[in-house]
Amino acid sequence: MRLGVLSDLHANLPALEAALEVLRAEGVDEVLVLGDLVGYGPHPRQVIHKVWKEGLAAIAGAWDLRVAYPFPEPLPEGVGKATLEWTRAQLGEKELAYLRSLRLSHRRAYGGRRLVAFHGMPGDPEARPDLLGEAKAFLALLERYGAEVLLLGGRHLPLARRVGAGLVADPGSVGLSLTGEHGADVMVLDTETLEARFLKVPYDLGPLLFDLRAWGLPPVLEQVYRFGRFPKKG
Repeated sequence: MRLGVLSDLHANLPALEAALEVLRAEGVDEVLVLGDLVGYGPHPRQVIHKVWKEGLAAIAGAWDLRVAYPFPEPLPEGVGKATLEWTRAQLGEKELAYLRSLRLSHRRAYGGRRLVAFHGMPGDPEARPDLLGEAKAFLALLERYGAEVLLLGGRHLPLARRVGAGLVADPGSVGLSLTGEHGADVMVLDTETLEARFLKVPYDLGPLLFDLRAWGLPPVLEQVYRFGRFPKKG
């Protein structure tokens, strides 16, 4: 079975549409979204409706939870805090209810392989695990959940590694990739061979940049979308 895996859509409709078009061309059997449908970008409502209407399996990311619920700990000053309230204001009760309906994990067998997915880490959607770090922690998670595939969204950097007989992977970010180049990150997973293939999908920046400016969102985001990284301070 071939599974399309997306994460960190971040309210970027052109990137999501381009990613889904590529996955359709790849002939994947299903698509799984690892959270952060909203945040940063100018299309939170449209992205939610796209995922919803396409019937894509999705879990909640840290941004989805922060928008849907009043977290007691505020975000630090910066781009995130500047766009949080704006994002929440764009959504009606239907969209907020959809975000609240998302589970924190996804567990299922695909083609005989058991898969478990989270945004961040179990119990902490805001975590940013080092996928190149000590393998022991990932082996323990695979064992705990009885899985052969562990998918973790949230780092905005595509990476896959074999851990024992299993696979740990982050598909990167569709809407706010930090790979150093423009485009949406897409992963195609062969659930039988555990081969993860990463694609960088270009999309039209024009409509995105127009909407960013029209809504008065932080100008620094334009640089991220163009160059795939936040500018260095100083």
